[in-house]
Amino acid sequence: MEKSSTHDTTTTTTTAVKTTTTTTTIKQSSRELPEPDLQILTSSGLRIPAHSGILASVSAVLENIIDRPRKHRSSEKVIPILGVPTDAVLAFIGFLYSSRLCTEEEMEKYGIHLLVLSHVYLVPQLKQRCVKGVGQGLTIENVVDVLQLARLCDAPDLYLRCMKLISNHFKSVETTEGWKFLQNHDPWLELHILQFIDEAESRKKRRKRFREEQSLYMQLSEAMECLEHICSQGCTSVGPYDVEPMIHKEPCKKFSTCQGIQLLIKHFATCNKRVNQGGCLRCKRMWQLLRLHASICDQPDSCRVPLCRQFKLKMQLEKKGNDANHARWRLLARKVVSAKAISSLSQTKRKREEVKEALGYNGITLRF
Repeated sequence: MEKSSTHDTTTTTTTAVKTTTTTTTIKQSSRELPEPDLQILTSSGLRIPAHSGILASVSAVLENIIDRPRKHRSSEKVIPILGVPTDAVLAFIGFLYSSRLCTEEEMEKYGIHLLVLSHVYLVPQLKQRCVKGVGQGLTIENVVDVLQLARLCDAPDLYLRCMKLISNHFKSVETTEGWKFLQNHDPWLELHILQFIDEAESRKKRRKRFREEQSLYMQLSEAMECLEHICSQGCTSVGPYDVEPMIHKEPCKKFSTCQGIQLLIKHFATCNKRVNQGGCLRCKRMWQLLRLHASICDQPDSCRVPLCRQFKLKMQLEKKGNDANHARWRLLARKVVSAKAISSLSQTKRKREEVKEALGYNGITLRF
């Protein structure tokens, strides 16, 4: 009994201090205003004096309540704000008067209540702050409850943040009381959450597949560059017939790819099975690289890559005959060129950022 009495006394004292603070704020705001002409009634029975003009100017909902006709003209104006803790109402009224942002302590204790009040009474600035504060305080235990509140309070950013947390930690969320309650009382929301999780997994798979495809197209693009480099300038061991080989030639920047292409070319030149694009697997790969180069090359007359013009003529015949094989090669060529373009743009962007960063360190301003 003594502990309970002490707790009640502490709570009453804290509320009294906050009431005094809010009253002081109202008095400071009302130095040039008349005496308060209405009272805010809280769930604990506390009456907070306030000015109808200030409340009406901040909240359209409160303005409608204030302008509502009373049964008795002589009766005192009282606006009940019930269902939330008194301290949350005090913080809410304090914000209406001073537009001060709630403290971290207030947001931690009453963020959910303030979000409800800001939504009900249409105070967008406070609602925005509450959405951010409540979102930062999300946990596995409260995320389902906050999700339902975000839906009721029309807070899409908070709603999406809750959905992402549930999706990323669904096994842990499944064990909470909030999820069990949701299953029993809101099956439609449960279905929506499961659909969101399924769509998120599908997006992850699509992104992974896209990255793998882009990596493959970039490798093919690099192989095309190395093939042109070898056939026009020569590399360490393979080069054009009219260029004298250098004994101590340094490897190029993409030597790992170049070396593989050189080995393929050496094998292709000496293999006895490469007849009519048949033969061994390595020869088939070389045929495919030559065909892909011909699909991309836009200068066949001056191109130094072997069989480029022959493949171009073959592709023209396939195009006239509506050959499906021709369409597949064209599609592959477009994707390889597109991957190279995307890579070039990203590299240019990174270079610009590096230049801006370097100039920023030296105190130089540069606009691109």
